[in-house]
Amino acid sequence: MIIIKSKKIHNSKEDIMNKNDYAPIAPMGWNSYDYYDTTVNEEQVRANAAYLAEHLKDAGYEYVVVDIEWYAKKAGSQRNTYQYIPYSDLAIDEYSRLQPDPERFPSSADGTGFKALADYVHSLGLKFGIHIMRGIPRIAAHTHMAVKKTDWTANQIADPSSICGWNPDMYGVRNCEAGQAYYDSLLEMYAEWGVDFIKCDDICNTNIYPHNPYSASHEVEMLAKAIKKCGRSVVLSLSPGPALIEKAWHYENNANMWRITDDFWDDWKLLKNMFERCELWQNQVSRGNYPDCDMLPIGKLGKGFGEERDTRFTKDEQRTMMTLWCLFGSPLMIGAELTKLDEWTLGLLTNKKVLSMLTPDCKPHQIARDDNQAAWSAHNEKTGQTYVALFNLSEEVQIVNADIESIIGADGRCLFEPDAGLSLEELWTGKVDSAETAVSAELAPHSCVVYEVK
Repeated sequence: MIIIKSKKIHNSKEDIMNKNDYAPIAPMGWNSYDYYDTTVNEEQVRANAAYLAEHLKDAGYEYVVVDIEWYAKKAGSQRNTYQYIPYSDLAIDEYSRLQPDPERFPSSADGTGFKALADYVHSLGLKFGIHIMRGIPRIAAHTHMAVKKTDWTANQIADPSSICGWNPDMYGVRNCEAGQAYYDSLLEMYAEWGVDFIKCDDICNTNIYPHNPYSASHEVEMLAKAIKKCGRSVVLSLSPGPALIEKAWHYENNANMWRITDDFWDDWKLLKNMFERCELWQNQVSRGNYPDCDMLPIGKLGKGFGEERDTRFTKDEQRTMMTLWCLFGSPLMIGAELTKLDEWTLGLLTNKKVLSMLTPDCKPHQIARDDNQAAWSAHNEKTGQTYVALFNLSEEVQIVNADIESIIGADGRCLFEPDAGLSLEELWTGKVDSAETAVSAELAPHSCVVYEVK
């Protein structure tokens, strides 16, 4: 087996310290997309925020993110034909900036946007986020709307050759001074609303252009510059994936999160593939920089897509997903309708011993992987804690092993004497075990164990 190890590019502290302070640990929270698609409304966001505050905040979950098309009127009303209604009516202000649909978000009807909703989320001790599409609304370009604090109009900064292949709302923005002024005006408005998190779409991989899949890199930089100017700590998340490993340095310089996969759903084939993706990106996890495995499609899903359903992942698969995401250091964004979580799923999300691996101080390291199994370790450089996880990727019961000498630190040194023996605590069950020359477990198909080495 060949293990791919990308080179970590270190930037100066002066260049990135402020950005990295926005997300000292991998962001954790809830996102509306997996359950509501384009249809979420203010009442539903408030209900999920209240649940998050009561049941999940203590475990570290803090972001409440309103996903795509919060500005689109009658969103979801033609879902059998269109996910995104072509050239639909959008709520927009005089400066070409999209606004919340007042029918779905009635507190925005006074012209203050998401401020009232953000204030409510903040009152619960949580943080508020929104999804945006890169660029400027097509309707603003077609009607020559103004760009705040410039003499330019939207049609002059819009790039009609730069579009999204799956959403019809926006044109890309040209790399020019007035284009930067437009992004500055967006972040000025978002800061006034109280936005703490932006998930920007059609920007991490502009996959409609296969010969130039990072064609919007200048818009990533514009967003990053606008965030620095806005006077508020705003986490920047880039979608969709797969992110380009050769552009890791650019993501790290400008964003806090970037998707390493396209939309991730509750399909074992997609989960198995995440082991390969995490292998590729394992050296890029650091404070303020998080390769993103995408949302956790668990619990109740899919209402906005046409029919509410339970996750298709088995309980073993859900533990495998949660273990990999935490050990690797991915952000944790829950896709379920929170108010319908059962006790087992709530326990899955709030296991503090498993969540303790999520800190960027805990460096992930793949020990081995093939088509049937995988083994990972992680070492916390500050606390000295070490973890070992074994995964059965096959369709049969099998024994998975990891030799003690393969458990290494960030500098590549073996962390334990091969003949010393280890004491182990399995973090999902609390079972205590020991190992002599290898950590070993008999595992059901698609299941895992994760040990803290004592």
